[in-house]
Amino acid sequence: MTRPVRIGMIVPSSNTCLEPQTARILGAREDVTVHSTRIEVTRIVLDADSDTQFDHAAMVDAARLLRTADVDVVAWNGTAGSWLGAGHDREMVRQITAATGVPATTSTLAYLDAFARFGLERIGLVTPYTADVNQAVATAWATEGIEVVAERHVGLHVNEEFARVPPEDLVPLAHDVVEGGRAQAVAYLCTNLYGAPVVERVEAETATPVLDSVAVTLWRCLDMVGAPLLDPRWGRLLGGPAAA
Repeated sequence: MTRPVRIGMIVPSSNTCLEPQTARILGAREDVTVHSTRIEVTRIVLDADSDTQFDHAAMVDAARLLRTADVDVVAWNGTAGSWLGAGHDREMVRQITAATGVPATTSTLAYLDAFARFGLERIGLVTPYTADVNQAVATAWATEGIEVVAERHVGLHVNEEFARVPPEDLVPLAHDVVEGGRAQAVAYLCTNLYGAPVVERVEAETATPVLDSVAVTLWRCLDMVGAPLLDPRWGRLLGGPAAA
């Protein structure tokens, strides 16, 4: 008997957005199920204590737990690699797959895959983070050939608080980063930020594609296992048939 595709997600412990939002994006689909385990993440700042939250060993241990559920893909559903550097996440993925035999990705790598897939090089960045974190993201993305042409940030550093930002507050920030016409897309960066509910509205109002972290990570997981992708209302670039 054929079972649904199983996606394993490693979730930041204080994240209250990505699991319910992923469920809303999938809706009534019965061809895929999502299974989570959590690692401790409570704050996002640029210091050594914060960085240790994202150690590879913790991720590998979490992935081993997900492997016992016979998942088809594992995703670290957090965006720390966006400021720590994509090399951090590429090594994490290598270690996870070596330890479990399961293909893996991360939110950061999913964004980079989406940028490459859709030919995006100039991005308007919106986050709940502080200014210095956004600058670190811009610097790290630049090494991958991605230019942050404009950014807006809410100025928070306690991870649990990110999901409290009302989605409607994110709409004018998206308008700000596309002003001037240089941005090829808007990125709502943070898997604990409710950007997905306003993606359709922002795309209609700005005529600019929008990528949300929760949707992008789910899109890449579905793409990796050859499953149907997303309803275009979660991002017009993320719909359509799975890649061959």
